[in-house]
Amino acid sequence: MWTAGVDVGAATTKTAILNDKDMVGYCIKPTGAIVEKTIKLVTDIALEEAGIRMGQLDYVVSTGWGRSAVSFAHKSVTEIACHGAGASWSYPDVRTIIDIGGQDSKAISVDENGRVIDFTMNDKCAAGTGRFLEVISGILETHVTKIGELALKSQNPCQISSTCTVFAETEVVSNRARGRSVEDLVAGVIKSMIKRVVQMTMRVKVKDKVVFAGGVAKNVGAKKFLEDELKTEVMVLPEPQIMGALGAALLARKEVAQK
Repeated sequence: MWTAGVDVGAATTKTAILNDKDMVGYCIKPTGAIVEKTIKLVTDIALEEAGIRMGQLDYVVSTGWGRSAVSFAHKSVTEIACHGAGASWSYPDVRTIIDIGGQDSKAISVDENGRVIDFTMNDKCAAGTGRFLEVISGILETHVTKIGELALKSQNPCQISSTCTVFAETEVVSNRARGRSVEDLVAGVIKSMIKRVVQMTMRVKVKDKVVFAGGVAKNVGAKKFLEDELKTEVMVLPEPQIMGALGAALLARKEVAQK
């Protein structure tokens, strides 16, 4: 059995390929302006890694913001359900999933079978998303992949009080002009973002175990500050951006089994 999950997000597009037991191929690329081209590219690369051709796929499930653009998908499923399936397969004891992507963030509560019990989502404001970190990194002339490590070196994180990206940007510029270090600034920015995400997460009643997914989960500072806020261990997949695509491929496998 060969199944695929394609997760088309606003920032990145991911494809995961499964056989009967394992994930055997995946690919992640920036979504870009021509969505259909990116979908084909990531799927072709994932198929090549798995050592199979498109025609050998038994079932394909698409998910994410642009799921309707996956012309070869047999079915489309919400990213909430896919994240639940992917997280539970990776960590069977998981009960809470926090996903911070490029354009939105979400908190999901699941049962012992990975079924979604409740969820909440922020897709209206950039301040609780990866885009927020990209904007601040640009202001500080620091690459977004480096700010997590810098944040952990901070001895006195800045207090960033604004809940809007634009006003937070002004705060950062003002603090930098007063001589605050880049380490203290990025620590303050990441902490403020994590506090907003945790406030959102509390609406679904956080339970152990907690899985952190999405591109921001690669930020070691964000993971540490999230653990500090929740006062519990937070688990991260080796490739946290693939969670939705993995879940979609798992749901595709379920469809094949039922048929």
